[in-house]
Amino acid sequence: MEYSFGVFNKLAADGLTVALHKLLLENSMGFTTATRTGENADKKLDKKSAANKKTDGNRGVAEQELPPIVLCIGSDLAIGDCLGPVTGSMLKYKTQGLNVFIYGTLAAPVTAKEIGYVRRFLRETHPRRTVIAVDAAVGDEGDIGLIKINDSPLMPGAGANKKLGKIGDVSILGVVAERSLGNYGLFNTTRMNLVYTMSEIISDALANLLWEKHGKLPSFSSSYSAVAPSLSPSFAPSASPTKP
Repeated sequence: MEYSFGVFNKLAADGLTVALHKLLLENSMGFTTATRTGENADKKLDKKSAANKKTDGNRGVAEQELPPIVLCIGSDLAIGDCLGPVTGSMLKYKTQGLNVFIYGTLAAPVTAKEIGYVRRFLRETHPRRTVIAVDAAVGDEGDIGLIKINDSPLMPGAGANKKLGKIGDVSILGVVAERSLGNYGLFNTTRMNLVYTMSEIISDALANLLWEKHGKLPSFSSSYSAVAPSLSPSFAPSASPTKP
């Protein structure tokens, strides 16, 4: 299932949060159903094996109730590919005080070429945890500015015609450029304002989700400009000098 939100929709962040809740719930129910199906598949299991399987299933459900892992993919070396790192940095700022795992920021980006390693790392470090993957994408001209979220894995590098495999359980894609031969627009013609605005919306939605998962009301400013002056310069006029 896929949901799309326009970058200029004032309710995009709220809609994205609702969609995330829905998809994560469906993902959790799918996990539970699969676990129960596995328990009933072989009726010849003895009582000890059945008990062990039930314990594993309960542990898996408990893991699903934990806040999801957020993986923001991209590079800070190209504007069109920096949606992930910018979102990760914003989200890290907006979730200060929460026990969350966010991978991929401007300070420590996770690029598409590292996906093989990251996939193994997540599997070993956060087994059975739901992973939300964020990345930039290309699309039709009319799709530029859309934020798409769906319940399928993300394919990093697809916008640059690379086949690096899949990662994540729920994916968030920001369409930043038009699809073309070689998709050079992803690197050369993307406006930073578009990427920044998308990152604000996505990070707001994810921050709301993570605060709610911790049973707390969101406690952050939706504006990231206060901590990222280099990305969002203030155009407010400087104060006039005081006359003696």
